[in-house]
Amino acid sequence: MKSTLREIIEWLICIIIAVVLALVVRYYIGTPTIVQQTSMSPTLQPNERLWLNRWGRTTKKIPERGDIITFEAPSIIRVGRIDPENPIAIYKNEPQGILEKFSYYVLESESSGKKSYIKRVIGVPGDYLEIKEGSVYINGERLEEDYLQDGVVTDMAQANDEEVFAITVPENSVFAMGDNRTGSTDCRSFGCVPLEKIEGTVSFRFWPFSKFGGVE
Repeated sequence: MKSTLREIIEWLICIIIAVVLALVVRYYIGTPTIVQQTSMSPTLQPNERLWLNRWGRTTKKIPERGDIITFEAPSIIRVGRIDPENPIAIYKNEPQGILEKFSYYVLESESSGKKSYIKRVIGVPGDYLEIKEGSVYINGERLEEDYLQDGVVTDMAQANDEEVFAITVPENSVFAMGDNRTGSTDCRSFGCVPLEKIEGTVSFRFWPFSKFGGVE
């Protein structure tokens, strides 16, 4: 009887250690994710499986322009004209209590109300970013975006109804948009994403197998 009880306890300890290690890896190092929307089409399609690198979040490293990232969805979408003096997305739905925070930030369960977006980094800290004449300009130069489909126009009609949009990306934040510019709710609607809300950077696609490899 004692040997059986001891064996059960040993197994429970092993399971607990395995779960803790899995959560640590998921939060600090990397985790798989599934594309759910069409905002990154044609680069990414719904139901494709990706591996997210979370080491950048752990080390508080700003992603590079062109990186595809996931981040916590802001609380307020389509707030009207983005304030060029403070173009940071607004986050108000912070979970309360240890269990709620654990479910929201670590488990990232849908029941906790956690929602994430996947977009491409267009502007990094210090960039003077303009959207005009159907294109993106960084520090006065038109940004070449080979990942977009031919004929795609980038404008602000969905969010601010402005002919010309211009901001300087603040420190410790990025400006991100979906490759499907007409079907993406992104920083044009809510402002720049602060570093602490970035969850991970896409390392590679592992499903479907026919598309296995890096994503550009």
